[in-house]
Amino acid sequence: MSTTVSQLDEVRTDAWGGGKSPFAVEYGKIMMWFFLVSDAFTFSSFLIYYGAVRFSKPTWPNPDIVFQSIPGIADAGYPLVFVGIMTFILIMSSVTMVLAVEAGHRGAKKEVLWWMGGTILGGLMFLGCQALEWTHLHHEGFWWGAIPGAEIVKELGSDNVSTQQFANLFFTITGFHGFHVFTGVVINIIITIMTACNVFEKRGTYLMIEKVGLYWHFVDLVWVFVFTFFYLV
Repeated sequence: MSTTVSQLDEVRTDAWGGGKSPFAVEYGKIMMWFFLVSDAFTFSSFLIYYGAVRFSKPTWPNPDIVFQSIPGIADAGYPLVFVGIMTFILIMSSVTMVLAVEAGHRGAKKEVLWWMGGTILGGLMFLGCQALEWTHLHHEGFWWGAIPGAEIVKELGSDNVSTQQFANLFFTITGFHGFHVFTGVVINIIITIMTACNVFEKRGTYLMIEKVGLYWHFVDLVWVFVFTFFYLV
């Protein structure tokens, strides 16, 4: 009997003694997942609200007309081409991030630097394209609280109120996503500098690259939903 009690005490000590992860996942990685889940709720709230407003209106701006330009090249006639380029750039940056994580698992510092550099470049290119798109739309009369001219509203097949709501929601949600991309670029730059300074070599692990990769893939995934809601529906 005493032997059994002693064994139970040992089991309790092992189970509640601390120092163990219940999911066999590193603490920082779990915290990143918690953050991403909470952030997903925020984006979901924005997009659900957009959908509710969108389908409660009898008229709504036609995205094929709103987004038919290639800023700096053509003002019309190329629906969704420019945003397609933006989406491709962001997806490719996600690919380079995957390669950076894989290189980190092998401890290949030079490859990590190359692929992180490609990810940073992709993020900056996406932000640059978004700035061009915003500038062009602002020139056309779309902005927070602004209503484009009557001819443009008529061409969109919408009305003043719906057009204004579309503009407000578009700039708010894509701006919120753009802020996430900008934050990700800054974090990626910091991580790349840390890699170049052998911080992860000394730690003996490149797990931080994987954590940052989770954030970057989340940002890319969110863009797929933003793209679908604003540019396709």
